Amino acid sequence: MSTRRVLVIGGRCTRLARRNVDALLEALILPIMVMLVFVYLFGGAIKIRGDYVNYVVPGVLVLCAAFGSAFTAVSVNQDIASQIIDRFRSLDVPGVSILGGHVIASLVRNGLSIFIVFVVALLVGFRPTATPGNLAFAFAILLLFILAFSWLSAAVGTLLSSPEAATGFSFFAFFLVNPSSALVPVATMPSWVQPFARNQPVSAVVDATRSLLLENSTDGAWLAVMWCLGIGVVSAVMSGVAFQRRTQ
Repeated sequence: MSTRRVLVIGGRCTRLARRNVDALLEALILPIMVMLVFVYLFGGAIKIRGDYVNYVVPGVLVLCAAFGSAFTAVSVNQDIASQIIDRFRSLDVPGVSILGGHVIASLVRNGLSIFIVFVVALLVGFRPTATPGNLAFAFAILLLFILAFSWLSAAVGTLLSSPEAATGFSFFAFFLVNPSSALVPVATMPSWVQPFARNQPVSAVVDATRSLLLENSTDGAWLAVMWCLGIGVVSAVMSGVAFQRRTQ
C-alpha cells in the first residue's frame, strides 16, 4: 500500500466530505445534542457519585467517534456504486489504498469532531483532572477507536448493496453505545444486559477514557487499545478481501 496514494485519496475524500454539509452537521450536532439532553434534562434523575456531566462526557466523545466513523460505510459504497473505482483501478491504484484513503479522511474528520465536542463539554461544566500526558493518551485511544471503527465501516460499505443500506450502519453504531457504560452505569441496567454491556468494546474505550480524564489512571487503557487493534486488523483484512471480490 503506497502511503502517497493513501494520502492523495484521503485528501479527495476529505474534500468530498466538506461538501456534504448535512452529514457533517449530523455527525457533529447529534453527539452535542445527546450531551446537552442528558446533562440538563436527564442528569438530575441519574444518581452517580460526583457531577453527572463529568460521567457522561467521555461516553459522548466515544458516541461522536462511533457515529461519525460509521459514515465511512456510505462513502465507500458510494464510490463503488458510482463506478469511479474502475477509473482508480485503471490507474493501477490498489483497493487497499482506496479504502485506506477513506479511513484517513474519517480519522481527520472525526478527530476534529471530538475536539469540538470536548470544547463544548468544557463550556457546559466538564472538568477533567488529567495530566497533559494522560489527556494525550485519552485522545490517542479515541483516535485509535476512530481508526478501528472506520475500517469496520469500510468493510460494511463494501458488503452492502447500496448507499441507502450503508446509511443504516450509523444507526447500529448509535445503538451499540446505549448498552454500554457511556451514558449510565452498567449496574443500573437489567441483569441480563449487564454481561454484554461490561464486555463490549465501547465500554472498554469509554471506561479507559473516563479513567484517564477524571482519575489520572491508566486502568483499562491497554484493554481498550487491544480491542481497537483487534477490530482494526480484522476489519482491514475483511474489507480488503470484500473489496477485491466486489470490484473484480
